[in-house]
This record gives sequence, structure tokens and C-alpha cells, in this order.
Amino acid sequence: MITPDERRARRVQLRQQARRNYEQLREVDLQSRPGEHSLHRAARIENALKGVVGAGLRRRGYHAHALAFPGYGGPGWVRVLGRVLLGRDEPVTPAPGAPPASVRGWRNFLTVPVAGHEVTVRIGGHERVLTTDRGGYLDQVIDVDLPPGEHELTLTVGLDAAPAEEEVVESVQDDTEGGADLAPELAAARHTGTARVIVVGPEPQLGLLSDIDDTVVVTRLPRPLIAAWNSFVIDERARVPVNGMAELYQQFVEENPGSPVVYLSTGAWNAAPTLARFLSRSGYPEGPLLLTDWGPTNTGWFRDGSAHKRGSLARLAQELPQVTWLLVGDDGQHDPVLYAEFLAAAPERVAAVGIRRLTPAEQLLAGGHPLASPSTPDDSDVCWVSGDNGYELMHRWYRAGVLRRG
Repeated sequence: MITPDERRARRVQLRQQARRNYEQLREVDLQSRPGEHSLHRAARIENALKGVVGAGLRRRGYHAHALAFPGYGGPGWVRVLGRVLLGRDEPVTPAPGAPPASVRGWRNFLTVPVAGHEVTVRIGGHERVLTTDRGGYLDQVIDVDLPPGEHELTLTVGLDAAPAEEEVVESVQDDTEGGADLAPELAAARHTGTARVIVVGPEPQLGLLSDIDDTVVVTRLPRPLIAAWNSFVIDERARVPVNGMAELYQQFVEENPGSPVVYLSTGAWNAAPTLARFLSRSGYPEGPLLLTDWGPTNTGWFRDGSAHKRGSLARLAQELPQVTWLLVGDDGQHDPVLYAEFLAAAPERVAAVGIRRLTPAEQLLAGGHPLASPSTPDDSDVCWVSGDNGYELMHRWYRAGVLRRG
């Protein structure tokens, strides 16, 4: 049991560490460094903060941890998605029969990425070495020839030999990129993350692409507060799936085995593990999550969610030209417009569109007004349906012949 004196000493120690961190931040040069001439000041401030916090965590025994995210690929290539964060190995064994621990989303955002770190990628007997970007992310296409179907991707980080102690100290002090070398005593440590990758064959086939907020999970919050509430406050097991959507997606998978299912959202990569657990727990088929970063970008303070979705749709059309997509979203804000744009630009890549209609109350919260966005283009030759839930969309797609059986 901790005594009052030990508790007071701990508070004093934390205050002293906070003052040291503050002094380090004041001394950081936020001017552009070589190779950073186009980096926004907000990004340089973020890099400096992560560097100072990362140095403190490494002194407490944290080291690089690899997170592998589900990916996808095609003939001769695979898109590798993952991230490297500072973490500490603390295995926890729950008591037999005990319920899972409560997990608040804010914990996902108390992370420090490791930039410029080498990661060994293994898949299907092939091995590559990639390097993380300033956010600790891996998002790279590698050339590997794998048969269609599911494959296990493994990401491994760690060093085989410890560097000299002086080199580590210098690296920590100059770490304004948010990256880090491992502490000497942990330099030999290795950490591995695994994920599923689906490789799509060259033959023509259907794929399903789905939005997340208000499409597969009920939000009922104003758009500006969605990310904050879902990511920081709510217990992940308290999230409620949209009625019938999991059944709709499972029906698609049953009729089209081996076809890709992709989830596209403006949500942050920090929440990817939470979203993956929610999808699995709610009965949704597994598939790659195409999310975005959280925090300042290389060019500004905030990211453009619509641009992220628009770019992801264009990239999927280019990378997987053999796939014709069923697009599923909601009429709360941008999905109908983005899908209509994609349909106009690449009509041969769209098989059908399904839009979940929000209630007037949900519309008011999502878009600031109780009226739905236009959900059907006037001149669409593609089956474009809407419904209050997944069951209604499924029924309308049955009647249109998009789905084959009930």
C-alpha cells in the first residue's frame, strides 16, 4: 500500500519532470530543418512535443511496439498498413470468467509514435524492410506475388544489438521528429504485430465499401463532437450497431466469398483497434479500415475528411480495376455527394449504392438541419436505394437483383 509520504514524493517527482519537459520544449528550435521546408509549423510543434514525451517514456522502460492493420492487395502487390508506437509490455491475465475490462477510447490517443523506425514486413514467405513516417505510420505498397485469398501479415520492430549509450542519449535529446531509438537495456527487444490481408484476384468481382459513423454504428451526436465523444469518452462496448447492417454485409459475403469488404471513415487511426473489436463483436465481416491521421498535417492544423474519402475511392478504383463496388453510407452529410461524384467519374466501378436514411433528429445533429441530403442522382443508371436500416436496404437490393437470395 502506498503511504501518504510516498504519494507526496511521487507528486513532487511528476511536477519536476513536467517542468523539465517544459524547459526542453522552450529550447526546441521550431524553424524548418533540412528536408522540412514544406512542413507546417503545427506539425513541427507536434513533433517537438512528441519528442519530449517520448524521451520521458523511454526512460521509464517503453520501447517500440508494432501495430499491424488489415490490408489488401492485388496481383503482384500488397498494401501494407501499420504503425509503430512506444509501449511497455505488461501482460495482464484476467481472472477466469471475469468480464473484459472497461476500455475508454481516450486511452487510444495517449500514444507516442516512433518515426523513422525500420520495420520488418513478412507475408507469404516474403520479407521486406520499410520505414515509418513522421506519424509512425506504414502505408506502402510492396511487390509480392501472392495467390488470391487471405494471408497473414507480420510486422516486427526491434534491434538485434544495443547501440552505445552515448549515441542513445544524443538521439533522445535531438528527437524532434517524435521517433526514437530503443533504450540500451531494451535494444535487443522485439515486438511483433499481425493482421489479415486480403489479396484480390484478377477476375472481375464485386466488393463492398462502407462508411462507419451512422452507417454501421449509431452516433446520435453533432458531427463536431462525434470524434471527441466516440474516441475519448464512451466505453467501446457501449457502442450500438445500426440495425440490420451486419446482416446485410454478411449476406453479401455469403453470396460473394473472397470478395473484399472495406470500411472507409474520417475517423483517426488511433481508434482502429477499437473499431476492429466493435465490428467483430457486432457481427460485421472483417476488412481493411481506411482511416486518417489525428492531429496537424504537413500543411495545416486539420485534415479534410471529404478529401480523404474522395482520394481513397479514387485509389481503390485505380488499384483494383477488376472490382465493381457496392457503396454503403448515410445521408447525414457527404456520402451521397461523394458517391455521386465517384459514380459520375467511374460508372463502370459502381454496381449499386445504398444510403441509410437518418431520422429527422439524427439529421439535425449530423448536419445541423432536419432535412436529409439529396440521396439519389436524377440521371443515375445504377441501382441507388435508401432505407432506415440494413434490413430495408437488403430488401430493396433483393428486389433490384443486386443480392440474389433472402
